Amino acid sequence: MLKGLNQVMDYIEAHLTDDLSLEVISEYAGVSDYHFRKIFFYLTGFTLSEYIKSRRLSEANKDLLNGEKVTQVAFKYGYQSVDGFTRAFKKWSGFLPSEVTKKGLSKSFPRLWFAISVKGGIAVEFRIEEKPAFNLVGVSRRVPMQFEGINREIVKLAESITAEQRAAMHALQNMEPYEVVNASYDADYNFLKEEGDLTHLIGVLTTEDEVSELLEKVPVKACTWAVFPNEGPFPATMQNTMARIYAEWLPASDYEVVNLPTFSFTKMNPERNDYAYSEIWIPVKRK
Repeated sequence: MLKGLNQVMDYIEAHLTDDLSLEVISEYAGVSDYHFRKIFFYLTGFTLSEYIKSRRLSEANKDLLNGEKVTQVAFKYGYQSVDGFTRAFKKWSGFLPSEVTKKGLSKSFPRLWFAISVKGGIAVEFRIEEKPAFNLVGVSRRVPMQFEGINREIVKLAESITAEQRAAMHALQNMEPYEVVNASYDADYNFLKEEGDLTHLIGVLTTEDEVSELLEKVPVKACTWAVFPNEGPFPATMQNTMARIYAEWLPASDYEVVNLPTFSFTKMNPERNDYAYSEIWIPVKRK
């Protein structure tokens, strides 16, 4: 996986002035675009689109320093207008392209290289389960993606659930895990966006197809699931486990993530309101 990631970085460098797409890059990497963008984000902390945009603007800065015209550089790196390039460059660098040529201002963003870093050898506990097709049923809304701390929009969603909706959910619940789950899906991975939302559903698993009109139903096809139990301070332990799944376990495993909802459940410790046992369920397939 490490060699493959560096080959993709080489490919991006060789095609910064071309029309790069997630589909082409993931095909070159030999994995699905969904899997690749997940791995890339958790390894680097930013999206693939952010990386490519920053590399293009960094190279544009060098070209401007070398005396190339703003118009020439704008079209070279795929911008449809000088105004569009100027806005993007100003947002990225903090100064205008014209200031590069007139004042010699400069900002750089070096290319990425991936290398192995050994950090204590802490094992990631997991199990593999096969699950038949089921439905997620519950209450959902679009929320901003957030990887640290408590997501206030999810808290608002939980607070919005009525007693009638909870009763309808529990009447349908008939599959393990017999817990109220938090499921995420349909993330905004628009290649041009630097931020995005996803749909978050609070609900249960069921094999029933007839669902109350008070609830949303999300079909999930039969799949293999990698299940990661974790216990500790909440939500930091669960979020750290999620990061390690994508940054450490998946790159080293024989599995890749598939485009189905990911879900988790949390059981708070009755004696400590900041401590919990959680399980994260990731849909996967063999590479």
